[in-house]
Amino acid sequence: MKALVLEEKGRLSLRDFDIPARLGPKDVRIRTHTVGICGSDVHYYTHGKIGHFVVRAPMVLGHEAAGTVIEAGAEVTNLKPGDRVCMEPGIPDPTSRAAKLGIYNVDPAVTFWATPPVHGCLTPEVVHPAAFTYKLPDNVSFAEGAMVEPFAIGMQAALRARIQPGDVAVVTGAGPIGMMVALAALAGGCARVIVADLAQPKLDIIGAYDGIETVNIRNRPLAGAVAEATDNWGADIVFECSGAAPAILSMHQLARPGGAIVLVGMPVDPVPVDIVGLQAKELRVETVFRYANVYDRAIALIASGKVDLKPLISASIPFEDSIAGFDRAVEARETDVKLQIVMPE
Repeated sequence: MKALVLEEKGRLSLRDFDIPARLGPKDVRIRTHTVGICGSDVHYYTHGKIGHFVVRAPMVLGHEAAGTVIEAGAEVTNLKPGDRVCMEPGIPDPTSRAAKLGIYNVDPAVTFWATPPVHGCLTPEVVHPAAFTYKLPDNVSFAEGAMVEPFAIGMQAALRARIQPGDVAVVTGAGPIGMMVALAALAGGCARVIVADLAQPKLDIIGAYDGIETVNIRNRPLAGAVAEATDNWGADIVFECSGAAPAILSMHQLARPGGAIVLVGMPVDPVPVDIVGLQAKELRVETVFRYANVYDRAIALIASGKVDLKPLISASIPFEDSIAGFDRAVEARETDVKLQIVMPE
């Protein structure tokens, strides 16, 4: 089968690629329909690594996916051929201590699509555990199904924040994940969410949602905007989604005394943190790494209409043009939110 293969840093190809895909008794075989291009996919393309995950051999990209079940293993009872599904791309060791604690996202033994050396799903068919494959409601499209994976990160952040009804939140960074966090925060009970970034086109997109205000920090200091919005008290929750050193260093200035900081963005290199600034307000600091036990909730919110992710889909690109799609993802970071690749029928 053809696949989108990252041959090495900076070089993609569409070619036949053999991924061993034996169907086990608890697995399903899925015909892939829609795959989102994630920032991590782009980073592997442009840099060849993320932290200690280094591309050392050709690797199939893609981990945000939806498709149709075409075969089910002998012990699978919850899915059948013809079911439309989305797939949670991380597979933990079910016997690990992390999995038993319900925090399987931090299982050291987890295998995650398109994370070296594990191949991703930008190929016509994949085999995946049924336990991490979720049926899509009839009113949720394949495109929305492929958005569940990034939205799950927003869900994880909202849960880590311990939102109280009526909270005011700030999101620093209006990339795809920042937008997902903002929408999850609203769904979780925040009354207002202030989203800050440098890219006005992205701020215009997220600012069109009710309950979200935007600040372009090129033109207006964020600390002043938050102070004005909260009568100089500060935000109940600050979601740091940019991974930018200046935002991390100053994030405590945005939070109210006793508030919370949720670290979602991942800096490329170590960055300084103002520990005393955090201590002086007794801020609670939470961290997010992927997600665990949130896919069902994410799908339910999308199906209910409480969260509409469709405005965040910038373009759908045919599989045969996927290399050009990745190049667009590199070049149009300030204007596009989510590009998706649609596989051939």
